[in-house]
Amino acid sequence: MGSLSQSTPIQLTNDTHDWLIEYLSELLELRPEEIESDVPLAAYGLDSSGAVGMIGDLGAWLGRDLDPALLYSYPTVSAIANHLSAGAKG
Repeated sequence: MGSLSQSTPIQLTNDTHDWLIEYLSELLELRPEEIESDVPLAAYGLDSSGAVGMIGDLGAWLGRDLDPALLYSYPTVSAIANHLSAGAKG
């Protein structure tokens, strides 16, 4: 995958979305197609320790610090990806 710093907001949204689906698929032992982008992650059984780990790993992948409380405001894959790409400008 190319440099995230050179990604457009749309590409960053898509890349983040795909990263989250892949991560959750492995973590929750689900097929990627079983994870719907607009379903709250808690509905899949993501617990607080899994959520904190996911946000930490996502932050490392993006090269930025992310607050684990992000999931309270943005509880779905789509919401997280859209929020993070909107904040990536500049």
